[in-house]
Amino acid sequence: MRLRALLDTDALGLRLLGGEDELDRTVRGVMTTDLKDPSRYLSGGELVLTGLAWRHDAADSEPFVRILAGAGVAALAAGEAELGAVPDDLVQACVRHRLPLFAVNESVAFATITEHVVRQVSGERAGDLAAVVDRHRRMMTSGPAGGGPDVVLDLLGTDLDLRAWVLSPTGRPIAGSKAEGGALPADVCAKLAAEHLAAARTGRRGPHRVTVGTTTYSLFPVRSSGRSAGASRDVRETVLSDWVLAVEADAGDWPEERLDLLQGVTQLIAVERDRRDAARTVRRRLAQEILELVQTGAAPAEIAARLRVAAPVLLPGLGAAPHWQVVVARVEWEGGEIEGGPVAQSLLEEILVDPLSAGPEHSDRIAVAHTGDEAIALVPLPAVSAEHDGSESGLLADTLLEAVRDPLTAGLNDDGRLTLGVSAAVHSAEGLRGALEEARHARRVAGARPGRVCAAGHQELASHVLLLPFVPDDVRRAFTARLLDPLRDYDRRHRAELIPTLEAFLDCDGSWTRCATRLHLHVNTLRYRVGRIEQLTSRDLSRLEDKLDFFLALRMS
Repeated sequence: MRLRALLDTDALGLRLLGGEDELDRTVRGVMTTDLKDPSRYLSGGELVLTGLAWRHDAADSEPFVRILAGAGVAALAAGEAELGAVPDDLVQACVRHRLPLFAVNESVAFATITEHVVRQVSGERAGDLAAVVDRHRRMMTSGPAGGGPDVVLDLLGTDLDLRAWVLSPTGRPIAGSKAEGGALPADVCAKLAAEHLAAARTGRRGPHRVTVGTTTYSLFPVRSSGRSAGASRDVRETVLSDWVLAVEADAGDWPEERLDLLQGVTQLIAVERDRRDAARTVRRRLAQEILELVQTGAAPAEIAARLRVAAPVLLPGLGAAPHWQVVVARVEWEGGEIEGGPVAQSLLEEILVDPLSAGPEHSDRIAVAHTGDEAIALVPLPAVSAEHDGSESGLLADTLLEAVRDPLTAGLNDDGRLTLGVSAAVHSAEGLRGALEEARHARRVAGARPGRVCAAGHQELASHVLLLPFVPDDVRRAFTARLLDPLRDYDRRHRAELIPTLEAFLDCDGSWTRCATRLHLHVNTLRYRVGRIEQLTSRDLSRLEDKLDFFLALRMS
């Protein structure tokens, strides 16, 4: 339909404020928003309806209109109910960007305009698809009471006989088919998430087709990244936070109309992303305030007061939290041009959700702040954990990453890395500063390990491994080469297995009998090999200092 057709319908209550020369533009959809930056949900050609709640002063109009124009929307319609009239600064901004602007009379509901546009646009599509689109639009524009993504997926099932699920980037189910056998096994979810992330990193356009066992799925990305006018964002900024719509079908031979419908469904589901992120704003702010107090050395009483404010938000109905833990995550990209903090924040909010839970609301008890490439989570432990010793309760580093390692490794590809550290539980505000440093040290230990996704917990900080990550690389190489290279060269020439012998000898605490038994050697043969090691390195394996040097060299090699 054309924009000028909207003016011909008196029931819509639209009044043209600017853009008369652009009325032949085609309207391909409609969207209601009060976001400052709704670009992540726009694909071009929409009539955008707004109640102006995003506008706090005149300076807000220019960037808002610039974003809409850059996204290629057909026109903007502003309601008069909030301010009584459409502000002049908004009118002038639309003139500058050649964006047609309508005023919506306060007596006309946005739902009326939405339903009219959807009916007109849907009339151009084939029969049942038009009805489905119309029902989806009305469900989602009715707000949270409409049921969110579950309602949309139920309609896909009843109207198009399609089973579908919304998955997080780690493979956690956000919403899904309620039909019999509707739940996807956890390993299938992880596989689909990994395939989606791998495809996104290569730049392939969706939908992506994946076969798991004998079942084919089509993966439609649920885009949550904004598109600034005239500029495109690096995929690494959003790939680890975007959801994916997985449909149990092969979309390879679908007609354009059905593909368009599913793309529209992903836009509707993206609304849920925005609602979830908005709900996290308060918790993120609480985490940031507490973190700043802890890092600046504020008095424990002041920190405790902020914790008393945070506890009811993070543990509704349970009162104050007896224990807290700190989790630090860092996402680093090769080249360093992409800030990893926001990515780490989104990932940490996802990772800290119970992997067996479903839906977007289970992250309500997680507060995560970020700075630079680092994200820091303040995790309250409910009273049930307080019955145990702090070292035994709460989150464990390896458990956090166990279910998400494969999908995240695919998303990080060959140029990204996630490292994570977990503190012990602390009982009061006085312990938070130490917990933060403990979590950061644990993360550095994780950073010294191989792999794209690594974690370490507070339990490991009492070991010698705490020291190893802080040894400079050139010192490591020189130290290990001086001690181990002569043995490696000898093994290569003579197949003498001096390195395995040294490892076993140290692991048996220098016991000749136990080491010989483990290696299935005669004790005299073992003594000959150890003597050769000492001769080649000018060290004495009866001395504690030399044993320790060999032990560290093997760990660092």
